[in-house]
Amino acid sequence: MAIARAVAGEPPLPLADEPTGNLDSASGAGAMEVLRELNEAGTTILVITRDHEIADDLPRRVSMRDGQVV
Repeated sequence: MAIARAVAGEPPLPLADEPTGNLDSASGAGAMEVLRELNEAGTTILVITRDHEIADDLPRRVSMRDGQVV
């Protein structure tokens, strides 16, 4: 439901801040699948996560350390 609310107004760049942070693994996988489908449909989504497994599965990755892009 949170994803639906986040994209309902068709923002130019939806932010997904720790989209699986408070979810069990099955629900987290479902949330990431919804984000993947939105991306495949043409929506660019900024995913912010500390989960390396999720980050490794995304099509593009930008890492930051101490406020700097590394």
